[in-house]
Amino acid sequence: MTAGSQAEAEGAGGEPGAARLPSRVARLLSALFYGTCSFLIVLVNKALLTTYGFPSPIFLGIGQMAATIMILYVSKLNKIIHFPDFDKKIPVKLFPLPLLYVGNHISGLSSTSKLSLPMFTVLRKFTIPLTLLLETIILGKQYSLNIILSVFAIILGAFIAAGSDLAFNLEGYIFVFLNDIFTAANGVYTKQKMDPKELGKYGVLFYNACFMIIPTLIISVSTGDLRQATEFNQWKNVLFILQFLLSCFLGFLLMYSTVLCSYYNSALTTAVVGAIKNVSVAYIGILIGGDYIFSLLNFVGLNICMAGGLRYSFLTLSSQLKPKPVDEENMCLDLKS
Repeated sequence: MTAGSQAEAEGAGGEPGAARLPSRVARLLSALFYGTCSFLIVLVNKALLTTYGFPSPIFLGIGQMAATIMILYVSKLNKIIHFPDFDKKIPVKLFPLPLLYVGNHISGLSSTSKLSLPMFTVLRKFTIPLTLLLETIILGKQYSLNIILSVFAIILGAFIAAGSDLAFNLEGYIFVFLNDIFTAANGVYTKQKMDPKELGKYGVLFYNACFMIIPTLIISVSTGDLRQATEFNQWKNVLFILQFLLSCFLGFLLMYSTVLCSYYNSALTTAVVGAIKNVSVAYIGILIGGDYIFSLLNFVGLNICMAGGLRYSFLTLSSQLKPKPVDEENMCLDLKS
């Protein structure tokens, strides 16, 4: 058996049970890691932007980018991780990811501050059908009728809930729909460009943050966001500072876990795990958020949306965990070679 054939047999199914088990574990753990990080950062950002009234979501995004750059660079210096050094081809390889990255950051933080947690999480569900559409167009993937019907249920519930939102905020709705578009496009293009032979997952994260931190800082200065941040009256509050630093660290973890989940699964699975996370966030927001105005139609729409998200999640994740049939004839040919 040649070395190439041996590597294929080990990677593709030399021992099918043993080879598939780590892959399943990696898929589930990466999805769980992403869901946990996504859940925690929404709660922390909500506390910073709403409870404390921090007026500068763009500055908060800059802090998260800076944390990402520092953590990855120090890790590279200490040979914990590896990604290629900068060269002039890297911007071409990354485009349009940096633009999608900063758009996703700013629109996400802005929408969090302007909507109640339940409505924010419902409207974020539109990321799922947008991801499905973009994966079909860009990556050429196809999905079953059951998955499409689940998507329809998510959209229907979101429309019912949003249509009866008693705290309607047009600016917040615009930001959250922009966030949906940027998130979907960012996930699909990240999956497309995350080639281990090129930048790899760490290179994509690092150079994305490097390319966009200065333009984002310029936007923050020109819009008065930076001035509002420096004049904020809570910088002597130790608890606020700790939560701000926690948000910066969680911003790095969220970006890393998103890339990791897309690496082991797909952009669509990443969106699906976000839907599962939103179930917890929405109901916590209803119970303790303090900014949810109850109406029966809104609550019914919320539950339809959540049910569709869970059904969609079950179909997608269960289909990924089904063992692939082993082609015994081809395996025998590989072993003979």
